[in-house]
Amino acid sequence: MKRINIKAMKNIFALIIGVLLLISAQAQNKYAEKSANIEHTYKSMEVYPVKTIKPTKGKKVRNVILMIADGMGISHFSAAWIANKGQLNIDNCMYTGLVKTFAANKLITDSGAAGSAMATGKKGNYHSISVDSNNNSLNSLTDLAKNRGLSTGIVVTCGLTDATPATFCANNTERDNEEDLAADFTSCEVDFLFGGGRNKFHNRADNRNILTEMEAKGYTVCNTLDETIASQDNKILAILEEGQLPLADERGDLFQKATGKALELLSKNKNGFFAMIEGSRIDDCGHWNDLPKLVKEIGDFDRTVGHVLQWAEKDGKTLVVILSDHETGGLSITGGEISNGEVTGRFANKEHSGILVPVYTYGPQSHQFTGIIDNTDIFRKIKSILNL
Repeated sequence: MKRINIKAMKNIFALIIGVLLLISAQAQNKYAEKSANIEHTYKSMEVYPVKTIKPTKGKKVRNVILMIADGMGISHFSAAWIANKGQLNIDNCMYTGLVKTFAANKLITDSGAAGSAMATGKKGNYHSISVDSNNNSLNSLTDLAKNRGLSTGIVVTCGLTDATPATFCANNTERDNEEDLAADFTSCEVDFLFGGGRNKFHNRADNRNILTEMEAKGYTVCNTLDETIASQDNKILAILEEGQLPLADERGDLFQKATGKALELLSKNKNGFFAMIEGSRIDDCGHWNDLPKLVKEIGDFDRTVGHVLQWAEKDGKTLVVILSDHETGGLSITGGEISNGEVTGRFANKEHSGILVPVYTYGPQSHQFTGIIDNTDIFRKIKSILNL
């Protein structure tokens, strides 16, 4: 019997692995080229009105509303602007800037690390939730605002244990540990919580029912929008779906109504409030490379912006900060027509990108968010403005 040449076998094995990796890389490149070469067109069937909002003149800030359009880059904003025939409520913002989004250990961030940077002012690792790069738990803006006597609120169209809302209520090294994140809500003191994701609060592997635990802590648990609107209680946990809330086509004006309810309740506090409001499902549509759904999600977010800006204009002491946590899909605008609301675009991939994202501000102290800033500066500036 001939002896097996181990060295030769290792070389053959290495060659096979190399060939397989090359084939895989070529397949990925072909997929990326195919994705980039597909043009997507959307033509708006209904243009919504945009009201002109007057700039505020005062300098004092009592309330801060942070609005996050998850996954929205400048091109996404442009697509929605074209689809609505050259007008958006965000156009009323007084100042604009650009935001760097990288994570502590990775250039291309995710909503966990990016949300944590804005919520806590510290760069975290990819997929982390409000812990620093050494995995130490951090306080968020909602914690600091509550400690100073302000009311706090969170309104999202995803599950409450999804990455962005979780960064304001929980601490974990991994965003996918959603049952652990839900458990952290029992020590979170946010007054108004609205979103989906009920299945992470009950139906759990550990048999805990976080909903009943939240009730024991003084929260009114609401299962529908009507229940939420009707409630006048000081602490509300509204979870309308087992998973995420429906897309814009299905949920109608739910996002605007939930946001309006949050402002109604939080503004009762004479000390002021901090609220985080997220158009969460823009990101999903970017991952899907679905331009029509993407534009509709941004349109719904922008209509909510319109409600918020009108409220802030009347109040006069509210700063509104509108931005994204990162860009999704590498969208470019390749054509269209403003006069008929038609936009054509191409996506580079189905993942996040490292492109800088825009920040738009309205209200007193808006000028502090101009230029090129880091996402951690969002925390620092809000913390300073509210004297937290």
